[in-house]
Amino acid sequence: MMKYSGPLIVFLVLMLWLCTPVAGVTTYLGGSPRMSAALAGTNEFTSGQDAILQITVRNSGVQSLQFVLKGSIAEDDLPTTAKGVTVGLSAGDAPVIVRSDPQMAGDIKSQGMATVAIMAKITGDATRGEYQLPLTISYTYLASSEQAGTDNIQFNYQQKTETVPITIRIKPQVKIEVLEAMPENLNVGGEGYLNLKIKNIGLEDGKKASVKILRNGGSPLIPTDNSVFIGDFPRNGTVTCRYRISVFGDAEKQTYPVDVVVTYENRDGDVVSSAAETLGVPLGGKITFTSGTVQVIQGSQGVIQVSYTNSGTATAFKAQSRFSAVKPFTSTDDTAYLGDLKPGETGIARYQFSVDDTAAVKEYSLDSEVRYRDVLDNSQVSDSFSVPVKVLEKPASGGLMQVLAAAGLIALIGCGAGYYLLRVRRKK
Repeated sequence: MMKYSGPLIVFLVLMLWLCTPVAGVTTYLGGSPRMSAALAGTNEFTSGQDAILQITVRNSGVQSLQFVLKGSIAEDDLPTTAKGVTVGLSAGDAPVIVRSDPQMAGDIKSQGMATVAIMAKITGDATRGEYQLPLTISYTYLASSEQAGTDNIQFNYQQKTETVPITIRIKPQVKIEVLEAMPENLNVGGEGYLNLKIKNIGLEDGKKASVKILRNGGSPLIPTDNSVFIGDFPRNGTVTCRYRISVFGDAEKQTYPVDVVVTYENRDGDVVSSAAETLGVPLGGKITFTSGTVQVIQGSQGVIQVSYTNSGTATAFKAQSRFSAVKPFTSTDDTAYLGDLKPGETGIARYQFSVDDTAAVKEYSLDSEVRYRDVLDNSQVSDSFSVPVKVLEKPASGGLMQVLAAAGLIALIGCGAGYYLLRVRRKK
């Protein structure tokens, strides 16, 4: 019995190996992706709003049948996997401008999801209501497979496109229309006022409202007082506001933008802001001055008069002129008070002034400037400008003596003639 134990053990091992189940491959038949989409977060927007729509795409497809086959080749893809998903949004009949191209979402397996961001803008004329935007979902999936032999398998993929609706709601809001924008003493390099008249043309009654003006980008208009509280701002209501604005000195005489918004409490008690309304504000030029020509004589000294004319578009208050004398001129008094000068008005400045004997006979240009107060009592200084000074030739002293001598000779001859005539008359 012992001599047969070895072969018996080998036989039993072989039988056990043959009876061990061969590892099978799970194969899925039936089923396909089932796609849906929805907005992540709020779906409420207001007219004129720039919106980022976060759209979540979900695959809820399930396999309808699976079984295990011995000797089968494992499949790389499942029929419920949506491959190469592309998501594109269009406006349809909604008051929306879609700014993003179709977005890639990659592969989405069964019970998986992916989120894409799509840029959009709600048009400014959008009215209150509910709107549906068509969302197109395109993908490829495994429709069927066929194993040929023991070492290869044939996959059959299909392309599919589905359209699902994305629902958004347009909420009522305060919408402003600027009826009137009147600048008041608003000039380059100065400070003035902007008077606005605005109307609520929206569908919402604003409560505890404030009208604000904001700097637009790199505009040289800088609001100093930028908010006016107006209280209730009902639909079709109209209000007027006044703002103080400063203007950079390097601005030009032209129109620049400012933004206007209304912050208010809506019907839900939330504090929100209306869409910004951009308007153009015309500026007056910087106050400038010109002067008349001054005539002086070589070697003279005394008081000269210089005329200053306000050639700007606003009044210069409490104006003072300053005059810079350089060789061949000197001055011991280089400032003068001009007073208030309206546009086009002229003031006279008087300076103590002297001219060298060696000054050339020609026209010189001397620098001058005017310091003044604007309408808001801010101190301003004009750009430097030139005062023409014309030097005349000094009369020759010898010529003057000759004139005096000739006049004396004529007087002497006259006296002699008179005496002669008087003697003649007495003799008669």
